[in-house]
Amino acid sequence: MDCIKLSNVFKRFGSVTALNGISFEVPYNGRYALLGPNGAGKSTTMKILAGLIQPDDGRVEVKGLKPGSKEVKRILAYLPEDPVPYRILTVRENLEYFAALRGIPNPKERAEEMISLLNMTEFERVQAGKLSRGNQQRLSLALVLLHNPEILLLDEPLNYLDIPTQERVIDILKGLNSTFLVSTHIMSIALRLTDHVIVISRGKVVWTGSITELRSLGREDEPIESVVSRMMTNAG
Repeated sequence: MDCIKLSNVFKRFGSVTALNGISFEVPYNGRYALLGPNGAGKSTTMKILAGLIQPDDGRVEVKGLKPGSKEVKRILAYLPEDPVPYRILTVRENLEYFAALRGIPNPKERAEEMISLLNMTEFERVQAGKLSRGNQQRLSLALVLLHNPEILLLDEPLNYLDIPTQERVIDILKGLNSTFLVSTHIMSIALRLTDHVIVISRGKVVWTGSITELRSLGREDEPIESVVSRMMTNAG
Protein backbone atom coordinates (compact mmCIF):
# COMPACT_ATOMS: atom_id res chain seq x y z
CA MET A 1 0.00 0.00 0.00
CA ASP A 2 1.32 3.44 -0.96
CA CYS A 3 1.60 6.14 1.70
CA ILE A 4 -0.07 8.77 -0.49
CA LYS A 5 -2.38 7.92 -3.38
CA LEU A 6 -4.52 10.06 -5.67
CA SER A 7 -6.67 8.45 -8.35
CA ASN A 8 -8.36 10.51 -11.09
CA VAL A 9 -8.87 13.53 -8.85
CA PHE A 10 -10.77 16.59 -10.11
CA LYS A 11 -11.15 19.98 -8.46
CA ARG A 12 -12.93 22.99 -9.90
CA PHE A 13 -13.26 26.54 -8.62
CA GLY A 14 -16.19 28.00 -10.50
CA SER A 15 -15.34 27.83 -14.19
CA VAL A 16 -11.66 27.05 -13.51
CA THR A 17 -10.50 23.42 -13.45
CA ALA A 18 -7.56 23.33 -11.05
CA LEU A 19 -7.11 19.54 -11.16
CA ASN A 20 -8.10 17.59 -14.24
CA GLY A 21 -7.95 13.90 -13.36
CA ILE A 22 -4.65 13.90 -11.48
CA SER A 23 -3.24 10.53 -10.35
CA PHE A 24 0.00 9.63 -8.59
CA GLU A 25 1.43 7.61 -5.68
CA VAL A 26 4.14 8.27 -3.12
CA PRO A 27 5.52 5.15 -1.36
CA TYR A 28 6.44 4.94 2.31
CA ASN A 29 9.63 6.91 3.02
CA GLY A 30 9.47 8.32 -0.51
CA ARG A 31 10.91 11.77 -1.17
CA TYR A 32 8.97 13.24 -4.05
CA ALA A 33 8.73 16.69 -5.62
CA LEU A 34 5.49 17.95 -7.14
CA LEU A 35 7.04 20.14 -9.81
CA GLY A 36 5.20 22.54 -12.06
CA PRO A 37 4.69 26.18 -13.06
CA ASN A 38 2.58 28.64 -11.11
CA GLY A 39 -1.09 27.76 -11.53
CA ALA A 40 -0.41 24.10 -12.34
CA GLY A 41 -2.50 22.82 -9.42
CA LYS A 42 0.29 22.06 -6.95
CA SER A 43 -1.08 23.97 -3.97
CA THR A 44 -4.60 22.66 -4.61
CA THR A 45 -3.22 19.12 -4.52
CA MET A 46 -1.42 19.78 -1.25
CA LYS A 47 -4.53 21.27 0.37
CA ILE A 48 -6.58 18.23 -0.64
CA LEU A 49 -3.97 15.89 0.85
CA ALA A 50 -3.95 17.98 4.04
CA GLY A 51 -7.75 17.66 4.27
CA LEU A 52 -8.34 21.41 3.97
CA ILE A 53 -10.45 21.18 0.82
CA GLN A 54 -12.38 18.31 -0.74
CA PRO A 55 -11.99 17.05 -4.32
CA ASP A 56 -14.99 17.17 -6.61
CA ASP A 57 -14.30 13.66 -7.86
CA GLY A 58 -11.73 10.89 -7.56
CA ARG A 59 -10.13 9.07 -4.65
CA VAL A 60 -7.51 10.36 -2.20
CA GLU A 61 -5.84 8.26 0.50
CA VAL A 62 -3.13 8.91 3.08
CA LYS A 63 -1.98 5.61 4.57
CA GLY A 64 -5.27 4.18 3.34
CA LEU A 65 -7.24 6.79 5.31
CA LYS A 66 -9.24 9.87 4.41
CA PRO A 67 -7.24 13.14 4.47
CA GLY A 68 -8.23 15.33 7.39
CA SER A 69 -9.23 12.40 9.59
CA LYS A 70 -8.09 12.37 13.21
CA GLU A 71 -5.64 9.53 12.52
CA VAL A 72 -4.05 11.36 9.59
CA LYS A 73 -3.79 14.68 11.46
CA ARG A 74 -1.81 12.91 14.17
CA ILE A 75 0.93 11.74 11.79
CA LEU A 76 0.94 14.45 9.11
CA ALA A 77 2.22 18.02 8.97
CA TYR A 78 1.46 20.56 6.26
CA LEU A 79 3.42 23.71 5.47
CA PRO A 80 1.34 25.99 3.21
CA GLU A 81 2.96 28.30 0.70
CA ASP A 82 2.36 31.34 2.90
CA PRO A 83 2.08 30.09 6.50
CA VAL A 84 1.09 32.51 9.24
CA PRO A 85 1.87 31.54 12.86
CA TYR A 86 -0.19 33.15 15.63
CA ARG A 87 0.95 36.73 15.21
CA ILE A 88 0.37 37.92 18.79
CA LEU A 89 2.38 35.06 20.30
CA THR A 90 6.15 35.08 20.47
CA VAL A 91 8.24 32.43 18.75
CA ARG A 92 8.63 30.50 21.99
CA GLU A 93 4.94 30.87 22.89
CA ASN A 94 3.90 29.56 19.46
CA LEU A 95 6.10 26.51 19.87
CA GLU A 96 5.03 25.77 23.44
CA TYR A 97 1.34 26.26 22.60
CA PHE A 98 1.37 23.91 19.61
CA ALA A 99 3.51 21.36 21.43
CA ALA A 100 0.87 21.28 24.18
CA LEU A 101 -1.94 20.98 21.61
CA ARG A 102 -0.11 18.04 20.06
CA GLY A 103 0.16 16.35 23.44
CA ILE A 104 3.96 16.42 23.32
CA PRO A 105 5.51 15.72 26.75
CA ASN A 106 7.43 18.69 28.19
CA PRO A 107 6.32 21.39 25.69
CA LYS A 108 8.87 23.88 27.04
CA GLU A 109 11.69 21.43 26.46
CA ARG A 110 10.50 20.63 22.94
CA ALA A 111 10.19 24.34 22.14
CA GLU A 112 13.78 24.85 23.28
CA GLU A 113 14.94 22.02 21.01
CA MET A 114 13.25 23.58 17.98
CA ILE A 115 14.60 27.05 18.77
CA SER A 116 18.10 25.59 18.86
CA LEU A 117 17.56 23.46 15.74
CA LEU A 118 16.60 26.44 13.59
CA ASN A 119 18.83 29.04 15.27
CA MET A 120 15.99 31.22 16.58
CA THR A 121 17.42 32.16 20.00
CA GLU A 122 17.98 35.84 19.17
CA PHE A 123 14.30 36.40 18.33
CA GLU A 124 12.55 33.76 20.46
CA ARG A 125 10.82 36.48 22.56
CA VAL A 126 9.58 38.46 19.53
CA GLN A 127 5.94 38.27 18.48
CA ALA A 128 5.52 36.33 15.24
CA GLY A 129 3.73 39.26 13.61
CA LYS A 130 6.80 41.45 14.09
CA LEU A 131 9.25 39.00 12.51
CA SER A 132 10.73 39.35 9.05
CA ARG A 133 9.09 37.13 6.43
CA GLY A 134 12.12 34.83 6.46
CA ASN A 135 12.01 34.38 10.23
CA GLN A 136 8.26 33.73 10.09
CA GLN A 137 9.05 30.96 7.61
CA ARG A 138 11.69 29.58 9.95
CA LEU A 139 9.17 29.49 12.79
CA SER A 140 6.58 27.86 10.55
CA LEU A 141 9.03 25.10 9.64
CA ALA A 142 9.74 24.54 13.33
CA LEU A 143 6.00 24.20 13.99
CA VAL A 144 5.70 21.67 11.17
CA LEU A 145 8.55 19.55 12.55
CA LEU A 146 7.45 19.86 16.17
CA HIS A 147 5.80 16.43 16.53
CA ASN A 148 8.21 14.42 14.33
CA PRO A 149 5.56 13.75 11.67
CA GLU A 150 5.58 10.57 9.62
CA ILE A 151 4.36 12.47 6.55
CA LEU A 152 5.37 15.98 5.47
CA LEU A 153 3.58 18.10 2.88
CA LEU A 154 5.82 21.08 2.15
CA ASP A 155 4.64 23.82 -0.22
CA GLU A 156 7.67 25.90 -1.30
CA PRO A 157 9.50 25.24 2.02
CA LEU A 158 12.51 27.45 1.23
CA ASN A 159 10.49 30.58 0.47
CA TYR A 160 11.96 33.78 1.94
CA LEU A 161 14.87 32.01 3.65
CA ASP A 162 18.40 33.36 3.38
CA ILE A 163 21.05 31.04 1.94
CA PRO A 164 22.55 29.83 5.26
CA THR A 165 19.06 29.01 6.58
CA GLN A 166 18.15 27.25 3.34
CA GLU A 167 21.20 25.05 3.75
CA ARG A 168 20.30 24.35 7.37
CA VAL A 169 16.72 23.39 6.44
CA ILE A 170 17.92 21.16 3.60
CA ASP A 171 20.24 19.31 6.01
CA ILE A 172 17.41 18.89 8.55
CA LEU A 173 14.95 17.57 5.97
CA LYS A 174 17.49 15.19 4.47
CA GLY A 175 18.07 13.73 7.93
CA LEU A 176 14.41 12.90 8.54
CA ASN A 177 13.00 9.41 8.30
CA SER A 178 9.70 10.65 6.89
CA THR A 179 7.63 10.37 3.74
CA PHE A 180 7.52 13.76 2.12
CA LEU A 181 6.04 15.55 -0.83
CA VAL A 182 7.58 18.92 -1.70
CA SER A 183 5.65 21.27 -3.95
CA THR A 184 7.82 23.69 -5.93
CA HIS A 185 8.28 25.40 -9.28
CA ILE A 186 12.06 25.54 -8.82
CA MET A 187 14.02 22.58 -10.18
CA SER A 188 17.03 23.15 -7.93
CA ILE A 189 14.88 22.66 -4.83
CA ALA A 190 13.58 19.37 -6.20
CA LEU A 191 17.15 18.26 -6.90
CA ARG A 192 18.36 19.14 -3.41
CA LEU A 193 15.47 17.68 -1.40
CA THR A 194 14.04 14.76 -3.34
CA ASP A 195 14.91 11.79 -5.54
CA HIS A 196 11.67 11.45 -7.52
CA VAL A 197 9.64 14.00 -9.45
CA ILE A 198 5.98 14.31 -10.40
CA VAL A 199 5.72 16.88 -13.19
CA ILE A 200 2.33 18.59 -13.26
CA SER A 201 0.97 21.06 -15.79
CA ARG A 202 -2.56 22.49 -16.11
CA GLY A 203 -3.91 20.13 -13.49
CA LYS A 204 -2.55 16.96 -15.08
CA VAL A 205 0.46 14.74 -14.38
CA VAL A 206 2.65 14.81 -17.48
CA TRP A 207 5.53 12.67 -16.18
CA THR A 208 6.68 10.86 -13.06
CA GLY A 209 9.89 9.03 -12.23
CA SER A 210 13.28 9.31 -10.59
CA ILE A 211 15.56 12.30 -11.09
CA THR A 212 18.09 9.93 -12.68
CA GLU A 213 15.45 8.89 -15.23
CA LEU A 214 14.56 12.52 -15.81
CA ARG A 215 18.17 13.42 -16.58
CA SER A 216 18.39 10.55 -19.07
CA LEU A 217 15.60 12.12 -21.17
CA GLY A 218 17.71 15.13 -22.06
CA ARG A 219 20.07 15.62 -24.93
CA GLU A 220 23.81 15.63 -24.26
CA ASP A 221 24.68 18.46 -21.85
CA GLU A 222 21.07 19.68 -21.82
CA PRO A 223 20.11 21.26 -18.48
CA ILE A 224 17.48 19.29 -16.60
CA GLU A 225 15.36 22.46 -16.42
CA SER A 226 15.08 22.39 -20.21
CA VAL A 227 13.86 18.81 -20.13
CA VAL A 228 11.10 19.71 -17.68
CA SER A 229 10.18 22.87 -19.57
CA ARG A 230 9.80 20.86 -22.77
CA MET A 231 7.50 18.41 -21.00
CA MET A 232 5.28 21.22 -19.78
CA THR A 233 5.19 22.90 -23.18
CA ASN A 234 4.35 19.65 -24.98
CA ALA A 235 1.58 18.99 -22.47
CA GLY A 236 -0.25 21.89 -24.07
